[in-house]
Amino acid sequence: MTPRVSIIIAVGTPGAYIKECIEHCLRLDYPDFEIIALPNNPWVAPDSSVRVIPTGKVRPAEKRDAGVEAASGEIVAIIDDDAYPDPMWLKNAVVHFEDQSVAAVGGPGVTPPSDNILQKISGWIYESRMVSGGFVYRYRPGKMRDVDDYPTSSLILRRKDFLEAGGFDTGYWPGEDTILCLKLTHELKKRIVYDPDVLVYHHRREIFAGHLRQIKSYALHRGFFAKKFPETSLKISYFVPSVFSLFALMGWLSFWGPFWLYLAWTAVMNVYIILNVLFSLKSWNPFGVIGTVLGTFATHIVYGLWFIAGLLSSELSD
Repeated sequence: MTPRVSIIIAVGTPGAYIKECIEHCLRLDYPDFEIIALPNNPWVAPDSSVRVIPTGKVRPAEKRDAGVEAASGEIVAIIDDDAYPDPMWLKNAVVHFEDQSVAAVGGPGVTPPSDNILQKISGWIYESRMVSGGFVYRYRPGKMRDVDDYPTSSLILRRKDFLEAGGFDTGYWPGEDTILCLKLTHELKKRIVYDPDVLVYHHRREIFAGHLRQIKSYALHRGFFAKKFPETSLKISYFVPSVFSLFALMGWLSFWGPFWLYLAWTAVMNVYIILNVLFSLKSWNPFGVIGTVLGTFATHIVYGLWFIAGLLSSELSD
């Protein structure tokens, strides 16, 4: 017997993306599910089967807590309003919950083929090992594994475990997913499984402004979490962009130092440029390659500096 699943979609002001998300959810290959949308204000959904719960203008974490509270399913599937699922999304995820040690399942959020070139550049940056390192499986299918931290763009959870963990910590956004995963894995001693077949398509922010604003927010919270929640956020890989940023921006000092220092800085930066170009060859579109190269560099600098800002912060504002 397949468990009932409640799909939770937090949304501010509904637009084209939420309608696309709902349309794809309605076509899921799964026999028993409901869709709960949580907009700021009353809204008529594109299908009468969708439960709409207006929440007022609150954080996504608070919307998701409200959605899980209202859910009738024993499994809750959280998806961003600017994403849409593969038809087998739920069917591929639910099999993992036969193991009672599994509290959650996540899968990759890949760039939709319909995204424009500016969005695709953002997607190519996220998919690059130059940027995401060992976390590229979040943006393109990778090997199945256990993880201790996963974003809520696509996170499917056992409702009982979600409630036992106390839901999201609504004092942070983004980053509420990191806190929930920490509770599940370290306090409840449960597993989070990454399955490449639990796939969603996630629309990207356009390069440069939208993409870099998102990077800034991620970096600020990750830097703060590195000291506040070291169990899952104190990882060397999160510090690498900061080291590179300081190295790249302080390079002008080498002009006034020993010649060997200038040569060393130049050599490292040349290697970086070559690797950046090689990892940016996702498209034969020259504009796409140039945009990915420049966007990768900008991503490293913005993430690196704002990670430091988060690390030095005593608290984060809403």
